[in-house]
Amino acid sequence: MDLSNLAVIIAAAACSPNPDERKAAEQSLDQIKHTPQHLIRVLQIVVDGGCDPAVRQAASIHFKNFIAKHWDPHSGDQSKILPSDKNIVRDQILVYVSQLPPILRVQMGECLKTIIYADYPEQWPHLLDWVKHNLQDQQVYGALFVLRIMSSKYEFKSDEDRTPIYRVVEETFPHLLNIFDRLVQIESPSLEVADHIKLICKIFWSCIYLELPRPLFVPNFFNAWMGLFLNILERPVPLEGQPEDPELRKSWGWWKTKKWVAHILNRLYTRFGDLKLQNPENKAFAQMFQTNYAAKILECHLKLLNVIRIGGYLPDRVINLILQYLSNSIPKNSMYALLQPHLDVLLFEIIFPLMCFNDDDQVLWDEDPHEYVRKGYDIIEDLYSPRTASMDFVTELVRKRGKDNFPKFIQFIVGIFKRYSEAPLEQKPYRQKDGALLAVGTLCDKLRQNEPYKSELENMLVQHVFPEFSSPAGHLRAKAAWVAGQYANITFSDQTNFSKALHCVISGMRDPELPVRVDSVFALRSFIEACKNLDEIRPVLPQLLDEFFKLMNEVENEDLAFTLETIVYKFGEEISPYALGLCQNLASAFWKCVDTDNGDDEADDTGALAAVGCLRAISTILESISSLPHLYGQIEPYLLPIMRKMLTTDGQDVFEEVLEIVSYITTFSPTISMDMWSLWPLITEALVDWAIDFFPNILVPLHNYISRGTEHYLTCKQPDYQQSLWSVISSLMANKNIDDSDLEPAPKLLGIVLQTCKGHVDQCVEPYLRITLDRLRGAEKSSFKCLLIEVIANAFYYNAPLTLGILQRLGFATEILTIWLQMLQEKKKSGAHANFKGEHDKKVCILGLTSILSLPAGQLPGEVLPPVFRALLELLVAYKDQLAEAAKAEEEEDEEDGDDDNMDDFETDEDEEENPDETDGSTLRKLAAQAKDFRSYSDDDEFSDDDYSDDEELDSPIDEVDPFILFMDAVTAMQATDSLRFQSLRQTLDPHYEGLANNIAQHTEQRRAEILKEQLEKQQSSTTVAS
Repeated sequence: MDLSNLAVIIAAAACSPNPDERKAAEQSLDQIKHTPQHLIRVLQIVVDGGCDPAVRQAASIHFKNFIAKHWDPHSGDQSKILPSDKNIVRDQILVYVSQLPPILRVQMGECLKTIIYADYPEQWPHLLDWVKHNLQDQQVYGALFVLRIMSSKYEFKSDEDRTPIYRVVEETFPHLLNIFDRLVQIESPSLEVADHIKLICKIFWSCIYLELPRPLFVPNFFNAWMGLFLNILERPVPLEGQPEDPELRKSWGWWKTKKWVAHILNRLYTRFGDLKLQNPENKAFAQMFQTNYAAKILECHLKLLNVIRIGGYLPDRVINLILQYLSNSIPKNSMYALLQPHLDVLLFEIIFPLMCFNDDDQVLWDEDPHEYVRKGYDIIEDLYSPRTASMDFVTELVRKRGKDNFPKFIQFIVGIFKRYSEAPLEQKPYRQKDGALLAVGTLCDKLRQNEPYKSELENMLVQHVFPEFSSPAGHLRAKAAWVAGQYANITFSDQTNFSKALHCVISGMRDPELPVRVDSVFALRSFIEACKNLDEIRPVLPQLLDEFFKLMNEVENEDLAFTLETIVYKFGEEISPYALGLCQNLASAFWKCVDTDNGDDEADDTGALAAVGCLRAISTILESISSLPHLYGQIEPYLLPIMRKMLTTDGQDVFEEVLEIVSYITTFSPTISMDMWSLWPLITEALVDWAIDFFPNILVPLHNYISRGTEHYLTCKQPDYQQSLWSVISSLMANKNIDDSDLEPAPKLLGIVLQTCKGHVDQCVEPYLRITLDRLRGAEKSSFKCLLIEVIANAFYYNAPLTLGILQRLGFATEILTIWLQMLQEKKKSGAHANFKGEHDKKVCILGLTSILSLPAGQLPGEVLPPVFRALLELLVAYKDQLAEAAKAEEEEDEEDGDDDNMDDFETDEDEEENPDETDGSTLRKLAAQAKDFRSYSDDDEFSDDDYSDDEELDSPIDEVDPFILFMDAVTAMQATDSLRFQSLRQTLDPHYEGLANNIAQHTEQRRAEILKEQLEKQQSSTTVAS
C-alpha cells in the first residue's frame, strides 16, 4: 500500500466523525499491520513535514502502540516484526527524533524507550557509538535525548545488571562535561540551552541514582561537574520569557534545570556524602564532599530561600528540595553549626510562613474544593509540597536539636495564639493561626511526651482549638478538626472536653464547606479509636452514617472508607441494622471510584486507593455480622456485580480484597447460592492465567465451596467442578517453573477434597497420588514436602486399602513410607520435630498412619508395622503436648487481656521518652544490628515461618475426629481380631515406647470422659431451650 492511501486510512481510523468509516479504517489497519515494511511506511508518514499535522500525530500514536505491543513479544511468542524491518526502524528513528516537533517527539520518545529497553546493548550494539559521534556533531540534542533514555534503563538496576551503564558513563561523560561547560558560558542563553542542560542533568541523575560511577571518583573530573552544578544553582534565572501563568512558570525550562541540579545535589549529599552511610572504600569521597561542597551548597540554598522571604519567586519543588537538604543537615554537627546563625530568620520568616494558609490555598478552596481535598491528602503531592517539607524541617529540628529550638518555637506559636485571641474580629490573623495549628498538630508526638507541654494540652485545645470550630474562616474550622483528631487519645482530666471535641467534629461533617467535612471525618476516626464509652456516639450513629455516604458520593478517598471501617469494627454486631445499607452505599461508592480511576489519569491513584478502601470496609462489615448469617443473603446481590467484574483481569488491583469478600460470604452464608457458585470458574481461570501469587487467598473460598457445598461439588456436571479443580491443580503442580512455596495451597486443596468427600471420589485417588509423587521427587522446601506427604496421609485416611494398592502398583509404597517415617524422626537442634510442626499437620499424619495400622495383616508387610506404631506413639504425645501448650498460652493471653482492660487509663509516655538530641547514627546502627540478629535467628531452624499456618483456622471434617480415640480403637480392634499380631507388635516396644503407649491410653480414657461430658451438657442445654 502506498503512503498516501495508508495516510488516509490512519486519518480515518483516528479522526473520522463517521463511526462506520472509522470502524472500516480500523479493520483495514488490522489487516495490513503485520505486512512487511508496514512499520517503516508509518514512520515515513510521521516524519513527513508536508503531511497534515493531525495525520502525522495519528500515525505517531499508531506507531507507538504497535511498537509497545509487538517489538518485544513475551517469552515463547513469535515476533511479528521482521528483523530487517527492525534494523531500518532503529536507524531511521535516530535520524529523525530530534527534528520532530515536540508533540511528535514525545511519541517517538516512547517508541525509543521500548526499543532501547528491549534491544540495548545485545541487539543494538552500535547505539552508543552513534550517541558519541552525535555528541560531537550537529545532532547534540538528539544524542542527549537518546542518552537520557539509555541511562534511565539502568537507573534502578543494581550489581551486574548495571554493567552496560559503566561503559556509557566512561565514553560519554567527558563529552557531556564539555557540552555542559560550553552551554554555561553562553551569554543571554535561549530556552533551548536550558533544555539541553536539563537533559544532561537527567542523564547524570539516572547514572548516579544507585551507585556513583568510578570516573566521578577522579577529583578533577568530579570537581568540574560540581562547578557547573553550583553555577546553575547560583546564577539568577533569566527574567525575560518567564510565563505569567503559575503552572507554566514552574515548568519553564530554566526553573526545571535549577530543580534538577537541586535534585542531584541532594542525592550526592544524602547517598554518597554522608560518612555514616558509606562503605569503607567510599569514605574518602564522602569526606571530600563534606569538606569541599556540603557547606557551599548550604550557603547557596539559604540565599535562594531568602528570595521568597523578600517576596520573590521560587517554584514549589525547588523550595521542597532545598528544605530537604536543610533537614538532612540538622543532625550533622558541622552543618548545624553553619545553619544555626540563620535559624531564627529561617524558622520564623521563611519556614513558618510556608506552613500558613496562603492565597493559592484560598483560590483552590473557593474555586475547586475537591482538588483542594485531593492535594491535601495525596502522598505524591507531599513529595513536592513546600508545606510538607517545612513541617518535616520543624519535626527534625525539634527531634534532633530540641534543647535549643523546641521551647523557642513553642513560645513563638503561643505568641501567635495570644495575638490572635487579643485581636478584634476583623483584624484576626487567620492565616497565621492556621499555620500555628498546623505546627501544633505536626509536633503532637513531641508535645504529648514532654513536660511542661504535656500537662497543658487539654487547656490548649479548650482555649485555642475548640473556638475555631465556629470560626468564620472555613480553613480554620478544618484545621481545628484535624488538630483535635491529632490529640483525641490524650487523657482528658475533664471528660466533657473529650465529648465536646467529639461532637464538634461530628457537627463538622455537616459543614457547608467540603474540606471541613472531609477533615472532620478523618478526625472522627481518631476519636472513635480513643472513645471508651460508645454511648457518646450511639445516639447519632444513623445520622453519622448518612453523612458518611453523602461525603463518599462527593469525594473519592480511601481514608473515608478507613474511618467507616473503624466505626464498624468498634461497634461490631451493633452495626447489623445498618449492614445492608452500608454495603449498598459502599458498592455504589466503589463503582464511582472505579469509573473515576478509568476516566482520568490524574485521579488514578486516588480512585484506586479509594476503591480498595470501600472493599476493605465491606469486608469489615461482613466480618462484624458473622453471627447473623441471614443477612448475607440480603447483601450478596449488591456485591455480586463487583465480584463478577473484579475476579477477572479488570480487578487485578483489588483481587485480594474481592477474594476476602467471597471468603466471608461463602463462609457465613447459610448456604452457598448458585450465584456464588458462578464465581468458581472466574477464580480458577484467574489462578491458572495470572493469579498464582493469590493462591493462598484463593484457597479459602475454594475450601468453602468444597466443604460447605459438598453435594453440589460432587454432583454438578455443568460445570464439572471436580474436573475443573483437577485441571487447575494438575497443570500447576506439573509446572516445574512454579516455585514450591507458591504451590503450597495445591496439596492442601487435594487434602480438603479427600477429607470432605470421603467415599465419593475413589476415581480421584490415583491421579492425586500420581501428581503428588511426581512433585515430591523434585521438592526441596521441607514445608512443601510435608504438605505432599499429607496428601498421601489423607489418601490413607480416605481409603487405606485403595491407597496402598495404588502405591504398590506404582512401585512407591515402601519408598513413601520410608520417606514419611524419616521425616517424622528428623529433629531440630532443640530436639523438637523438624517437620509436621502444626497441630493440623500432626493430626493428618496420625489419621493416615492409624489407617495404615488398621489394614489387615495380609495387606501390610510385617516389618512395616513396628516403625509405624512407634512413629504414631511419638506423634500422639507431641500432638497432646502441643494442644496443652496452646491451651495454656490462650489462658495466659486471656489473663493479659484482663489486665489490659484494667489499665486503660495507664499512661506510658514517660517510659517512652528519649533524649532526642542523642538520637543519631549510632542508634540507627544498633537497631540495624538488632534487625540483623533477628533475621539470622529467623533463618535458623529453631524459628521459621513454616511453624505457623492459616490452615488451623479452616474448618475440616477431621475436626470432629479425636485422633487418640481413633488410635486406641484401632489398637483394640487389632487386639480383638489378630491377637498374635498384636502381641508380636507389643514385644517390639522398649520401655520408652511402653511408657508412651500407657500415657496415650490414659489420655484417651480422659478424652472419652470429656467428650461424654460435653455431649451430656449439650443435650441438657437443648432440652432446656426446648422447654
